Amino acid sequence: MSGTGERPVGIDELLERVRAGYRRIEAREAYEAAQAGEALLVDIRYAALRDRDGLIPGALVIERNELEWRLDPRGSHRVPEVTGHDLNIVVICNEGYASSLAAASLHQLGLRRATDMVGGFQAWRAAGLPVVT
Repeated sequence: MSGTGERPVGIDELLERVRAGYRRIEAREAYEAAQAGEALLVDIRYAALRDRDGLIPGALVIERNELEWRLDPRGSHRVPEVTGHDLNIVVICNEGYASSLAAASLHQLGLRRATDMVGGFQAWRAAGLPVVT
């Protein structure tokens, strides 16, 4: 037990809790939003997976361990694409698990429109959406 009297949670319960805080989107919706210029796709997969499976054209690649520093609108290490807290960010990992935790972390930075993609890159590829190898 933690010092606050709360019981520890497992990862499945944690995922359920964080996902309840926003609406996740499907691969096709993410693709259409990016094509319309309404969303920034952010690929957090590590290099070995990108090398193995390819890249989503136009997605910004930021590995998970740098995500908060690169996407904090007030941070000195942010990428130029991050222009404010109202940015619609879609975080993409390999299968849609790590991206949920990453999106929740972005919410804590005030990026309230951050979300993640159900099924991650594997769902993107399964939907026949563009991939660059």
